[in-house]
Amino acid sequence: MRISVLTILPRLFDCFLKEGIIGKAVQSGKVNVKIINIRDYAQDKHKVVDDVPYGGGPGMVLKPEPIFRAYDDITQQFGKPYVILTEPWGETFNQEMAVELSQKNHLLIICGRYEGIDERVKTIVDKEVSIGDYVLTGGELPAMVMMDAIIRLLSGVLGNKDSLQADSFTDRGLLGYPNYTRPAEYRGLKVPDVLLSGHHQKIEKWRKKESLKKTLQRKPQLIEKLLKEGKLTEEEKKLLEEIKGGNSAC
Repeated sequence: MRISVLTILPRLFDCFLKEGIIGKAVQSGKVNVKIINIRDYAQDKHKVVDDVPYGGGPGMVLKPEPIFRAYDDITQQFGKPYVILTEPWGETFNQEMAVELSQKNHLLIICGRYEGIDERVKTIVDKEVSIGDYVLTGGELPAMVMMDAIIRLLSGVLGNKDSLQADSFTDRGLLGYPNYTRPAEYRGLKVPDVLLSGHHQKIEKWRKKESLKKTLQRKPQLIEKLLKEGKLTEEEKKLLEEIKGGNSAC
C-alpha cells in the first residue's frame, strides 16, 4: 500500500513514521509512505501557499495551485490515488472506514490548515474526513490517527493477526473485553478466576459476556440495532438477559 500526505509541516510526521509498529511497517516496506511539502509546489520565490479569503474574513486560506500541481505530479507517477481531505465537518472516521481505506492501493491525504482550503481543491477529493467534533490547528494529527488505524490493518503489520479479531468494533461493532496480565493479584485487585482456570470454553464465554456488557453500558443503541437486525446469536441473547438480570457469573 502507498500513502502520500500533502502538508505544510512535514517534520511533524518524523517521529510517527520511525517509532513503534508504524515505524516497523514503514522500514519493512509493508507500507510506502511519502510526506510531501506543499511548499515544494509553490512557484514564487517565497514559496507562498496561502492567501487572504475572497470576500474578506479572518485568517488565511490554502491556495489551490500548489495542491493541484502536487496532485498532478503524484497521479502522473503512480496513477490516480484515493484522495482524503481532513475537515472538521467531514464524515467521522471509525473502524469501518479504516477497514475500507486499508483496501485501497494508494491513499492521498491532504492536511488542511489555517481557515481551510480553497473550495476548488475539493473537485479532486473522494472523501472529507473528521476525527471528531472539534477543531485542531491543522490536519496533520488527524492524518496520523487515520494512518495508524489503517496501517495496523495491513497484512503482516501486527505480529499476531488474531489481535485484529480482538479489537473493539471489529466484531459487528461490539466493544472489546477486559485484559489482564501478571501478577494475578496486585494491591488487593485480583484477576478474575475464570482467566486462571485454563478452561478455554469458559474463558471464551466470559470474554463474550464482558464484551456484551461493556457495549450495553457504553453503546446501548448498538445492542438495540444488532437485536433488531437479528445479528446476535441465541447464546449472546441469553448472556444479555443474564447481564440485564444482574448475573455476572458465566
